[in-house]
Amino acid sequence: MTTFEGSPRGSQGAALPVDASWTRSPYPALAADRAGGVLEVNAAAAALFPAALGGARLDDVVPAWLAQAHRRVTSGGAPGGRAGAERGRHGDLTLEAHPTVGENGEVVWWLVDDTDRLLAETALHDERERTAFLAEASTRLLASLNVDRCMEAVVGIAAEHLADAAVLVAPAAGKRHPMAATVRGGSVVRTAARIDPAAVPGLAEALRGFPPVPSRWIDPAALPDWAVPDGLDGPVGSVVVTPLPGHGVPAGALVLLRRGENAAFGASEEVFARIFAARAGVALSAARLYTEQASITATLMGELLPPELRHVHGVEFAGGYRASRDTERVGGDFYDVHPGASPDQETFAVLGDVCGKGLAAAVLTGKIRNTLQALLPLADDHGKLLRLLNGALITDRHARYATLVLASVRRTGCATHLRLTSAGHPRPLIVRQTGRVEEADTSGTLVGALPEVNARTAEVELRPGETCLLYTDGITEARGGPLGDVMFGEDRLRAALAECAGMPAEAVVERLQMLASEWVGDGPHDDIAVVAITAPYGTRLTAVDGHTPGRYTA
Repeated sequence: MTTFEGSPRGSQGAALPVDASWTRSPYPALAADRAGGVLEVNAAAAALFPAALGGARLDDVVPAWLAQAHRRVTSGGAPGGRAGAERGRHGDLTLEAHPTVGENGEVVWWLVDDTDRLLAETALHDERERTAFLAEASTRLLASLNVDRCMEAVVGIAAEHLADAAVLVAPAAGKRHPMAATVRGGSVVRTAARIDPAAVPGLAEALRGFPPVPSRWIDPAALPDWAVPDGLDGPVGSVVVTPLPGHGVPAGALVLLRRGENAAFGASEEVFARIFAARAGVALSAARLYTEQASITATLMGELLPPELRHVHGVEFAGGYRASRDTERVGGDFYDVHPGASPDQETFAVLGDVCGKGLAAAVLTGKIRNTLQALLPLADDHGKLLRLLNGALITDRHARYATLVLASVRRTGCATHLRLTSAGHPRPLIVRQTGRVEEADTSGTLVGALPEVNARTAEVELRPGETCLLYTDGITEARGGPLGDVMFGEDRLRAALAECAGMPAEAVVERLQMLASEWVGDGPHDDIAVVAITAPYGTRLTAVDGHTPGRYTA
């Protein structure tokens, strides 16, 4: 590099490769010869390196990394140019040194304080890593709504990223606390034990949702055995206890443990543990809420689903149901069969169609079914039973109505006698042994809409091999065919039923359901329900096992 006029001279009179104004630069700068002797320093460099006086050795007055960088530059750097920057520590500072090389090997080192930038970059990098970790953790935690799997995920992630081991203590279920524990790289162990949360400082408070106790207040040596997972070798050096906040109530508490040789939890790590615990608590609460709702739904669904039909007192009963949506199991169509207490008493069957679809309609069907079961002692009088049911529905807050068909069935010898009553419902169909299809002579008004109901009961006798079919209009109004816009209709239903002459009740139901399904294909349809009552060939009368409605023995 060209030597400027008025440039300072080195110890041997060599001109430095910069203008003399460098000594007034606000940035620290020092000049050294090829041998590593200090030629001159400016005021900022003198404040940074007080011992850097003219004639001193760089090895004695500057950090080792800078002296080594000077030797590399003077031994291999191109004279009269700039070499690459060097970076190193000096006390609490991070310095970046930029060399300017002269023709005779003298070097002026310009020093820039890079501490704040590096701290900012480090903080940004750490924050990005934490954000990515929390995003990944949330995905893993919410991947399952199973409580046990969610607990396993919480302690697994915590032991992998936050500590050497983790223990999750859930709220007590009875007298026991469900727990999950693991060490880094190990498997998760789930238990349910009677523990004393007060044995771990801050755990009882965390289970109640109170703020965490700082780790420096917890004595690791005082931890009970159940709070230290098996496989955590060596003494525990540091412990953090933090609550898992849930939806209104705490979801549990998380205990993080580190071995004695590892660094203790810092304040920022405790804060980050609480952030993770907040997400874990939300995931656990969602899983518990789903489990509770699923259990409630399963219990209620069991009461709403149609019963499984078999034989009763020598008569075959079979039923089939298909909801309007494939994702639903219940809807507005329903059926029930209540066997008589003995073979000489009538078995009561009902099939109905509630206005509407889905769960709202299913709730009303449940009420109708329960009301009919309570009115069973009056089943010998269909008209009175319908009037009482109508009164119950009229006073109900649901503005819905229903159509019904009632059947009282009793077998005497080879004949099966039926009393059939329609309340605004399609009339039952009877298929004889010859394949002829008849319509029961019954009619009536629907229930739940008018103050008074009227109905006419028909009496029908079935011989062996003959069937009475109760059905809802979902099957006759089902649209399908080549263009998907033609109703299945009563004529097709009659023709299909005629082909079922002499078949068992279950075969009749399966045949009709198959034809209806093929007709509608994947198209929309209403709820479909059918019940077949068949007088079988040569069946002996037997008692009903336990007299449980909807469950029969042959």
